Amino acid sequence: MSEIPPDTATRLTTGALARRLGVSPTTLRSWDRRYGVGPAVRTDGRHRRWTPRDVAVLESMCRLTSTGVPPAEAARAAKESAETGPGGAPVPPRVPESATRARSRAAGTLPLGDVRQECRGLARAAVRLDAPAVEEQLAAAVETHGLAVAWQEVMVPTLHAVGRKWASSGDRYIEVEHLLSWHMSTALRRCTSPPTRQGDALGPGPVLLACVPGEQHTLALEALNAGLAELRLPIRMFGAAVPVEALTAAVDRLGPAAVVLWAQSRSTASLPLARHVAGAQWGVKGARRRPVVMLGGSGWIGRSGQGMLRPTSFQDALDTLAALYAAGAPPAPA
Repeated sequence: MSEIPPDTATRLTTGALARRLGVSPTTLRSWDRRYGVGPAVRTDGRHRRWTPRDVAVLESMCRLTSTGVPPAEAARAAKESAETGPGGAPVPPRVPESATRARSRAAGTLPLGDVRQECRGLARAAVRLDAPAVEEQLAAAVETHGLAVAWQEVMVPTLHAVGRKWASSGDRYIEVEHLLSWHMSTALRRCTSPPTRQGDALGPGPVLLACVPGEQHTLALEALNAGLAELRLPIRMFGAAVPVEALTAAVDRLGPAAVVLWAQSRSTASLPLARHVAGAQWGVKGARRRPVVMLGGSGWIGRSGQGMLRPTSFQDALDTLAALYAAGAPPAPA
């Protein structure tokens, strides 16, 4: 009978290791082929099982690549760090001199704070510009936790950390933010249910979602669109920077039950516009209707939007709009 290696119980599968490191399984296989940082032992000659030493090499490589060291040089340094010195003490990874300049230009690790573990894996993948890993982790977060939790507790904290790092590092992180935003938008659209047809023409109209003029940040609105679609509410999504005339025309044509106006910055938040939308009316005399207006985004903070809804969170926005629609969308409070 062959002897069982003592570390068999601690070996990881490729999928488990990928989740731990915040990379895709494809990336691990690629690194194995290109840089020789694969598992030391493969069961049956095919299946990969990663030992603690293999994991230590890859963790070192991930740390180096996240600071700007090219993968090939990071792999060499990581393998060197796996060697032991006198007394079995590990040798710290030596950063190649040719990589020092690239490392100095990198923004470093993201200031995440106390967040879900998924945020750290997602952040590491984003810093490396590892698109397959970013996509896989976003899809896994939605599948595991549901849309609301994935958005509030995984996507938003990671995106905020990228934004903070970008602001403090002289625009050296903008490519990471763009990549992360793009894949978040893709993940949100993939989990968005097909539009629901409006039933009774005399019943509540759809929920209209629009960024105010000049506002280009749409991710939060895309998340709300996906969440409302999941609840099977009729929605009309208009996206970024909707001109005043177009927004007014859409309200007149659709007779929406509610209008969500998103403004991420104070410079785009316009209370006169919000009041104008809230004052729109339609229907026969004696049975006039007007939309409930919800103000979303940090741009509205400190603005007095009397009679308009101000959700305290993403979940609050979903619950409020769902309840509003279930109640037949009564007129907005005066």
